[in-house]
Amino acid sequence: MIGISVRDIAERINGSVHRLNLDQIITEYPVIDSREAKPGSFFVAIPGVNVDGADFIEMALENGATFALTMRRGENPSIIVSDPLAALAQLAEFARERAQHCTFIGITGSQGKTTTKELLGHILMSAGETVIPAGSFNNEIGLPLTILRCTDTTKFCVLEMGARHEGDIAKLCKIAKPQVGAVLVVGSAHLGEFGDRAAIGRAKGELIENIAPGGVAILGSYDEFTPLMGEGRSDITRMSFGESSGCTVRAADIEIREGRAHFDVVTPAGRAAVSLRILGAHQIANALAASAIATSLGISLETIAATLSTADISSKWRMELHDLGDFVIINDSYNANPESTKAALKTLALFAQERGGASWAFLGKMHELGESETQSHQEIGRLAISLGLDHLVGVGTDLYNVESESLTLHSATDIDAAMRIAENIEPGDCVLIKASRAEKLNLLAERIITACSSRSTSMHEGEQK
Repeated sequence: MIGISVRDIAERINGSVHRLNLDQIITEYPVIDSREAKPGSFFVAIPGVNVDGADFIEMALENGATFALTMRRGENPSIIVSDPLAALAQLAEFARERAQHCTFIGITGSQGKTTTKELLGHILMSAGETVIPAGSFNNEIGLPLTILRCTDTTKFCVLEMGARHEGDIAKLCKIAKPQVGAVLVVGSAHLGEFGDRAAIGRAKGELIENIAPGGVAILGSYDEFTPLMGEGRSDITRMSFGESSGCTVRAADIEIREGRAHFDVVTPAGRAAVSLRILGAHQIANALAASAIATSLGISLETIAATLSTADISSKWRMELHDLGDFVIINDSYNANPESTKAALKTLALFAQERGGASWAFLGKMHELGESETQSHQEIGRLAISLGLDHLVGVGTDLYNVESESLTLHSATDIDAAMRIAENIEPGDCVLIKASRAEKLNLLAERIITACSSRSTSMHEGEQK
């Protein structure tokens, strides 16, 4: 964090200082988890529906926190405010104002935000100190915490921006004031909350509306809404990315080998080969988004291509590949929407074609789809047929059931029932597990991975005997 005195913190957030030295300089960024507190940091005690952060103030102080930002007055060193969450936002705005030598980059989209920010961070770190969000810190808590991690020497700050309602991203932009904004795609995630994709498009477009004058808009070409964003703004530069010849940054000569994309990235500076280490053809779009942002920031094409090809990123339960020799398991159980599920099925199909075994898709329900719920699940079922998949197992749902002579449909009422079906997986088969987070199919993935690993070990031990 950029050093700031207790006095300046209190004045900025209109807080009351209790048992603190007003001249003390705070240089460690704040935490909201008392277990993550360390010497020099401070603890933001956010009240929640089920848990009140103020109950953990003493633990945070024991772990080294200098003070607590809290609503609750007590005997501990603290700054008392009426709303800790609002105070966190005000403090992040203050830090943003002081970070004059840092470029702030906002990323939003219905999917791909986390992978894109990881790829972009890998590129930008080659050019200077870079801050990227921890995990999926993309809301009114995570974004301020990310900004407050910036120091006097931070050159780039990458920010994820999520939205549950129209106006959410505009509020985040008020804090971040991004000079560069990227919209990846307008899809169907949270369709049940927004009502229709046009509303989702308006929500994502708030990022482009709030880019600082003289800034850059990075726009995907994968839907009908994103390419039109910012057309009325003559005070920003607009760049597109995708796979068509008209895009500012595009992919050419695409090949998929062992589930990973190999292509040439083409920018105004020329053309260079990229070999991604991350799984899935859909990662091309994320790599192009990162390439376009990096290009706008003056990073060389050679650096972009080289760093993309060495980026060995992994996010828990997101397209995790477990190559067990006799079995291939893809654990993509972190979350699901129609677009990401389609991408995962295509990856499964490619692996099965290369390996020669049967393909198994264990799919749980996709949430937050509103009136399109039945139609969206049926589309996934039909895609599974068109891709030539062998087995589709609906776990806790029959929404994927479609008539087919080639695709074997299974119905599992719960994870235990799904495991009984999984006993039919044979050596050489490829398996995908995917669902919305609330379905907890990560538990199914762990059990399938363990079972297949044990079977593979037993088979090889038998061969040696």
